[in-house]
Amino acid sequence: MTPSIAESAAAADALRAGSAVVFPNPYPLTSVVAATSPDVVNTAKGRPADQAVALWLVDDERWTEFADALDLDNATRDLARDLLVHERLTLLLPLATDRVPDWASPATRDGHALVFGACWDPLRPILTGIGHLHVSSANRTGHPPAASPAEARAMFPPEVHVLDAADDSSVAGRAATTTLRVSRNHGLAHTRPGAQDRAYSGPDAYLARLRAVYVAT
Repeated sequence: MTPSIAESAAAADALRAGSAVVFPNPYPLTSVVAATSPDVVNTAKGRPADQAVALWLVDDERWTEFADALDLDNATRDLARDLLVHERLTLLLPLATDRVPDWASPATRDGHALVFGACWDPLRPILTGIGHLHVSSANRTGHPPAASPAEARAMFPPEVHVLDAADDSSVAGRAATTTLRVSRNHGLAHTRPGAQDRAYSGPDAYLARLRAVYVAT
């Protein structure tokens, strides 16, 4: 079920007003909660306001603005973009500290930025033109991420806007994203299991598959 025009407009208005909004993800991912301010995301989740919150780079403009701060060679920078867009992973990306933009600092710890790239296509018109977005799994602290709008409404306080939309896949079997750390020369390290790697025998098998698909030999 794609969002209606009215639902899309309400979600965009909520973001512009500074509110947190829960958005669906394509299967097999659970939902996310996003806002233009990281402390709003943290407050919605019921956790400390200064906790690190991932950047949500939903379009080429945001990626280009951010990519100049990466401490990566060009080929690995392109690999990171492919993994964000096509694998819908969460990535820890190394930064050149003298080039980090102010809006990226809430996602930065120990010289790396936490970056999320998944975006269900029907959401793009909602998010276009909003500006810099921060995002996290759609859960209150101590609870699993919401897999549907109904689960999100039951979990979050009423001031958090929940977009009433979802793809046509099952609610069951969804999970938060796998997280990888990226380094120069196509370096990939597995840091958190999730939806993308669970079908493989282990992290090494999943990383081998990514290298076979995305890294030219």
